[in-house]
Amino acid sequence: MYKSMEQEITTPYVIGLDMGGTNSIFGIVDQRGTIKSQTAIKTRAYPDVKDYVKAAVEALQPSIDLVGGIQNIKGMGIGAPNGNFYTGNIEYAANLVWQGIVPIAQLFEDALGIPTRVTNDANAAAMGEMTYGVARGMKNFIMITLGTGVGSGIVVDGKIVYGSDGFAGELGHFVVDHTSAGRKCGCGRSGCLETYCSATGVARTAREMLENSSADSLLRKLNPEEITSFDVFKAAEQGDAIALDIFEFTGKLLGTACADFTTFNTPEAFVFFGGLTKAGDYLMNPLRKAYDDNVLNIFKGKAKLLISALNGSEAAVLGASALGWE
Repeated sequence: MYKSMEQEITTPYVIGLDMGGTNSIFGIVDQRGTIKSQTAIKTRAYPDVKDYVKAAVEALQPSIDLVGGIQNIKGMGIGAPNGNFYTGNIEYAANLVWQGIVPIAQLFEDALGIPTRVTNDANAAAMGEMTYGVARGMKNFIMITLGTGVGSGIVVDGKIVYGSDGFAGELGHFVVDHTSAGRKCGCGRSGCLETYCSATGVARTAREMLENSSADSLLRKLNPEEITSFDVFKAAEQGDAIALDIFEFTGKLLGTACADFTTFNTPEAFVFFGGLTKAGDYLMNPLRKAYDDNVLNIFKGKAKLLISALNGSEAAVLGASALGWE
């Protein structure tokens, strides 16, 4: 009995932080990808980043004590908007309360005394998938996150692609509509994939299709400005023609874009993660068809199109924690 308790205490752990604009979720994770303890604080509650770090350390302390103290924690990984792996900084993140360049990795290293790494949230998701998920054992794959926006993490030869400045892999801002009708994107450009294939993009498509069609739809019972991608999914489950058309349109665009992405990475798989993947075959069937119809002949039949198997509420923390092992 004493021996097993000793083994438990000396098992190495890492801390994973999923930093969002509203909430920050921390988890202490073991080598098997089990979250041993989890806690959260409000990101927006701390306009001074030093106060944020102090509050985070205080919130983490019971979890750190639970695994026998900070000496049993190997490192910390942070997934954050505009997190730069090279510099350890968050740089000009539009959705965070702190402006400019924030040396977040150094602040946590100073506060906790353990090595800390940071990357953007989509790269963290790719790390998590490669360490704990359906991409385990894969050396070349592309992670596509379908949430409020479209993010991506590109893995080549077992390593995340960061590029020359730490910000490589913004496939959500690959332009899919170069015409004047291209949707305005938050990045300042128009026609980006994100404006069509994110959860918010699906809601925009729903409003456009309802406006341009007189067909009956369950979605007409809702306030157009309040329609969500989940509403579209629920309508599709009931056979709603417009809802099904929305997913057909979205899947076709995403599948065609992925066929283009294949030309520079020849991935073993595309792994899709995020709330929009709950649509399942309504999204994936047209996506797979469009991919097969558009991919270069020499790449046909080579890449798998997979949905992440990681628990949605834990995946971001697990992804960030994977950095802590490096």
